[in-house]
Amino acid sequence: EGGLIADHETLGRMRLAAGDGPDGSAPTWLFTENETNHARIFGTPNAAPFVKDAFDDHVVQGRTGAINPAEEGTKAAPWYRLNLAPGETAKLRLRLCAEDEAGQASDLDAGFEKTFAMRRKEADAFYAEHIPAQLPAEEVRVARQSYAGLLHTKQFYHYVVSQWIEGDPTQVAPPANRRQGRNHGWDHLYNRDVISMPDKWEYPWYAAWDTAFHMIPFARIDPHFAKQQLLLFLREWYMHPDGALPAYEYAFEDANPPVHAWAVWRVYKMTAARGRRDLPFLARAFQKLLLNFTWWVNRKDVRGEHLFSGGFLGLDNIGVFDRSKPLPGGGHLEQADGTAWIAFYCGTMLSMALELARHDKVYADMASKFFEHFVAIVDAMNTLGGTGLWDEDDGFYYDHVHQDGRSLPLKIRSLVGLIPLIAAELIETEAIRNLPGFSKRLDWFLVNRPDLARHISYLDARGGRSTKRRLLAIPSEERLVRVLRYMLDENEFLSPYGIRSLSKVHQQHPFVFRAGDQEHRVAYVPGEANTGLFGGNSNWRGPVWFPVNFLLVEALERYHHFYGSTLKVEHPTGSGRLMTLKQVARDIERRLVRLFLPDAQGRRPCHGDLRHYAEDPLWRDLLLFHEYFHGESGQGLGASHQTGWTALVSVCMEKGIRK
Repeated sequence: EGGLIADHETLGRMRLAAGDGPDGSAPTWLFTENETNHARIFGTPNAAPFVKDAFDDHVVQGRTGAINPAEEGTKAAPWYRLNLAPGETAKLRLRLCAEDEAGQASDLDAGFEKTFAMRRKEADAFYAEHIPAQLPAEEVRVARQSYAGLLHTKQFYHYVVSQWIEGDPTQVAPPANRRQGRNHGWDHLYNRDVISMPDKWEYPWYAAWDTAFHMIPFARIDPHFAKQQLLLFLREWYMHPDGALPAYEYAFEDANPPVHAWAVWRVYKMTAARGRRDLPFLARAFQKLLLNFTWWVNRKDVRGEHLFSGGFLGLDNIGVFDRSKPLPGGGHLEQADGTAWIAFYCGTMLSMALELARHDKVYADMASKFFEHFVAIVDAMNTLGGTGLWDEDDGFYYDHVHQDGRSLPLKIRSLVGLIPLIAAELIETEAIRNLPGFSKRLDWFLVNRPDLARHISYLDARGGRSTKRRLLAIPSEERLVRVLRYMLDENEFLSPYGIRSLSKVHQQHPFVFRAGDQEHRVAYVPGEANTGLFGGNSNWRGPVWFPVNFLLVEALERYHHFYGSTLKVEHPTGSGRLMTLKQVARDIERRLVRLFLPDAQGRRPCHGDLRHYAEDPLWRDLLLFHEYFHGESGQGLGASHQTGWTALVSVCMEKGIRK
């Protein structure tokens, strides 16, 4: 009476109660079957008279025979008809309960309001526990909505590749070319889990590197979920037998930036103090990450010289052409960012191995392996063929095209040349001293491989710097400072709202690459893409992207942890103000946070010129966490609910009050 009963073989029996409409009339219940309309889609007869688009046929088209008069089916809904004047509101009350709570389900008056009040109180208590009280009120508002949006991105995701290829035995057989179509090489993949999505509205499927960034803010509010999610992607029904991680639904074989190890390491450290950390979690992840690291080395180092070609690596249209496809004119690409990502991966695995070796000396051998591999990549990046991917005249790292025996740098100043900065890892002297085998191997290497050791002479702390730790990094101190001159220049990378993905210098001076009779061009575009490359629905040629900004900030913190106050740089470039790298990191974080904070007129940069977000009391406290942001105005662009990695803003705000 006045409600719906839903019975499921595993979920049990539920009851949905629907209250009267504003005029006191009860809704009409509509029923049909949740089955495809084969007659409309495939031109073949339907197995039953009632199909899933019956509600549209009935409500919109007026076909009364479309719904089941017996009032039963696998799809149902209450139908309300309301007449509302402009600005008028109406309230509908519905309540879903388990069958054993049926009495509560029918209480849509006092009990309804009581339950709402209770849930609000619980939500307030939850966020009060997880958001630092020291944050200003506006930042609390940002943090709460970012965490709420992050929780909202969780979605049940069910995709079994073998079943997709075979098709549903009760329906029309899929086309034969599906057997050789997308993901056909992933027939082991069986996804049936709740997963954090990039954006449930626009991107309702997981993306491997997105998920890794999601888990950093997730670790603040649900550390168990964060750890389980990272382990999930390493399980045998996700990871390919060859060690590859699935990228995303439309092309599992694509190579996303390898940040999974970094996320594991960060979540491990974030979720407990040293001495109480989840060592089994770290060990489980490390073992599987070894397989994935080997896949990268075997598949993406074209010539076996420690210079990597990973494809577009998540940065979509940042290159002058699609870096995941064969090059125009032939040859192959050696990528500054691809090589740096692997060095970053390598350094993270080194730190993980050293941590595990504190409890089990067996891991010391793996620490030695990743140390030597890291140094080999640093050497190739800086010196192979003379200068590697470093350009001494410009003081920047570039991709190189190899064609006809020649190596040609693609002199585009983009994040491709900044990613090498993130490959910086600190090794505590105490950790080395407690592992005699690793320490002995390290000393032997520095003495017997001077050809490599000469490029890491800055490894040892010196000149008044701390002797408690050593630094492994791609750029030397001198090269780090030279790259930072570009990164911290407001006429290049430094935006009022973070680090741009492409230097502003390319606004007046586009990069042009000619291959035969074709011309390829990259120009600074601070907002939406003006090219159809990668579909044109994302843009890495100017806007500010949160994930890479976050990694750059963390890298600056690691450099400061080593160099301390002995290393200061001009920030912004040309200002005459010298800052430590820690101070620079804090300033970049403030710029990122500023995207979401209102100015004196109530305008938040992320909302652009939408006046109701600044002036309307019903809108001005609401926030959208976009995929990326305009390099000049800060306006949110791309997917509007990509709270996943943009929720990193909450971590930035919390770091600001601690440091």
